[in-house]
Amino acid sequence: MRINPEKLSQHLQNQLAPLYTVFGDELLLTIETADLIRTRARQEAYIEREIFTIDHHFNWADLQQSSCSLSLFGERRIMDIRIPSGKPGIQGGAAIEEYCRLLPSHTLTLVTLPKIDKQGVATRWFRALEKAGVMIPVSRVEHAHLPNWIAQRLGMQRQKATPDALQFIADRVEGNLLAAHQEIQKLALLYPDGALSFIQVKDAVLDVARYDVFKLSDAMMAGDVGRYTRILEGLQGEGTALPFIISTLSGNIRSLTVIRKGLDSGKPLTQLMNQARVWGDQQKVVESAARRLGPKPLVLALLHAAKIDRISKGVAMGDAWDELLQLALRFAVGK
Repeated sequence: MRINPEKLSQHLQNQLAPLYTVFGDELLLTIETADLIRTRARQEAYIEREIFTIDHHFNWADLQQSSCSLSLFGERRIMDIRIPSGKPGIQGGAAIEEYCRLLPSHTLTLVTLPKIDKQGVATRWFRALEKAGVMIPVSRVEHAHLPNWIAQRLGMQRQKATPDALQFIADRVEGNLLAAHQEIQKLALLYPDGALSFIQVKDAVLDVARYDVFKLSDAMMAGDVGRYTRILEGLQGEGTALPFIISTLSGNIRSLTVIRKGLDSGKPLTQLMNQARVWGDQQKVVESAARRLGPKPLVLALLHAAKIDRISKGVAMGDAWDELLQLALRFAVGK
């Protein structure tokens, strides 16, 4: 039997099934779903818990032996079986089939798997799990639905935000639910119950310590000096190595130069993006920068990056961090 995660709480209020299988490629939701089952099991006096993490070196005889043995104190127990690869192999598949055929008494078995492809769904071991218990498929939250998901999570902590604020969070976390979860929890710590303004949400999200060099590069290409400055200060505070920052920015400037020259010569934009290895949402930022900046500003930006590199190595005078800020200003004004 399969049930949706949204209906799991209602299902768990009735008699617990002997076997649950949770599978999907959304880590946060998989963790939360499995935790919900464990919590309900503990409420029903499933005290003991054995965890089996399956890898290539796992001895399936250990699982069989444990399933056949009685609880040390005669108490109910949870058999927590985790298969991160989603592929137990021939021996493992046979062991799972046997386990499902003779489920241990006084035991709730919880199996967690990643997303299973069509070939995996057709295997005998997977069908045995589905036949013997309850399956909960955890689906990925698509980007278009992420603002609504964030709104629901905010509602659970008695907060709400405007549509543009919800979209802002969704865009910042780039589909990463774990990151979105962290941002939502942070809003609960920073602000009281009730409505959140866009400014409150923006300040909280942008103040995150999760700075990275690639986001710095995106801010530079977009000419967003304010965001660039915040990220740069974060990188400096975290002690990020200057050579890594400089090489990343220089590489992106070179890519922009190639794309701009290609556009000027009439080459297709798609071809140029593939050659520069630019994909996904970053294409919009890169295209906008390439069209906004002429060949001369890009060449001057490369020379500026080379100067910063010399300063960082101690062969030229100056403050490398200050020069990095000046480099962003150059992009912003296009000179």
